[in-house]
Amino acid sequence: MVKHIVMWKLKNKADSEIIRDKLHDLMGKIPGLLNIEVGIDFSDNDAAFHMVLVAELENKEALEAYRIHPDHQAVIPLVQTASIDRAVVDYEI
Repeated sequence: MVKHIVMWKLKNKADSEIIRDKLHDLMGKIPGLLNIEVGIDFSDNDAAFHMVLVAELENKEALEAYRIHPDHQAVIPLVQTASIDRAVVDYEI
């Protein structure tokens, strides 16, 4: 299994709910995607990222399929427009 973790700082934290909903909508649409969890930070810590995505995928091949899948690609412009910083970690369990 692979975990794909992405964190974003947003220009406007209010966009986080729209992004969360779009990411949750990917469940059931992408083969090999086992689970998606999206968290919205509630702290007022300036160092905190505003959102985190934790996706669980079957394997590295499923992660690559997720990256290029049209439904995932459709969400990317929204997230890129809304974000000012991004961090990613991918690892095998």
